[in-house]
Amino acid sequence: MSFSFSRLLKTTAAMLAFAPLAAPAQHFDGAAAYEYARQFAAIGPRWPTGPGHVKAEDFLRTHFFRDHDQLEQDTFTADTPIGPVPMCNFIVRFPGTKPGVIVLGSHYETNYPLRDINFVGANDGASTTGLLMAIADRLRDQAGHSPSRKLDGYSVWLVFFDGEEAIQQWSASDSTYGSRHLAAKWGRDGTLDQIKAFILADMIGDKDLDIQQETRSAPWLVSLVAEAARKFGYQRYFFQRQMEVEDDHLPFVERGVPSIDVIDLDYGPNNSYHHTAQDTMDKISAHSLTIDGDVFMETIRLIDETR
Repeated sequence: MSFSFSRLLKTTAAMLAFAPLAAPAQHFDGAAAYEYARQFAAIGPRWPTGPGHVKAEDFLRTHFFRDHDQLEQDTFTADTPIGPVPMCNFIVRFPGTKPGVIVLGSHYETNYPLRDINFVGANDGASTTGLLMAIADRLRDQAGHSPSRKLDGYSVWLVFFDGEEAIQQWSASDSTYGSRHLAAKWGRDGTLDQIKAFILADMIGDKDLDIQQETRSAPWLVSLVAEAARKFGYQRYFFQRQMEVEDDHLPFVERGVPSIDVIDLDYGPNNSYHHTAQDTMDKISAHSLTIDGDVFMETIRLIDETR
């Protein structure tokens, strides 16, 4: 076989001239998040004490046990207008190399059936459950490629809250049962002191994504989320309006934890899909979940880098 060194140099130069300088950034797998959400919404209504709630618990438990994740089942009994109700938060931990924790949360249950028994909460509960499950896939992959099998940065904990919705009528005492319970528990045992940031996701699978700036969220976290959105050119989806929202972040805000509620409380014409049987999978999209996942993962990176 003949060999020409000069020809090799010319060929190599030509290849370098046409080769891209860097591979494009890999986007978050919104399609996987959508599929998780579809499976979860297919369970049907998931109100506490109902059969769908048991199936929802089994779904999360089976998924994270199968992947050998560090799963804690935080069971408790909530004092509700209908009496004591057993509930369960799920906490999935991905250890990091730095002391400190970033918490990502969402609720997974649906309204108690006083309004619409057919409410499956595709956006309100299922979409962000699917989002966190797909984030777990990404974190699992990142940790698996490190020598220590830890994330390169703060630990990340994913919390699937129970009991966000009211049992009868929304009030400070009839709502956010899971987050109030867990924030109090972590306050007693010192866990809150480890939390660098708490990021809540709620109703952000909407095809017509329009995430409001929640006014009691920590300003520096709002700025980091906005910076993450700018990186991907997603500015039009974030913080065009301000709104005060009562949600699962408030028990952490009240205890001094830097927190943000990433929420789109504008679902359908005049918010007409919210808490109705119209909250179905055709109203959410993998594209919106890709946007959410890109911004959440970049926000985690920015917190690691700056705090």
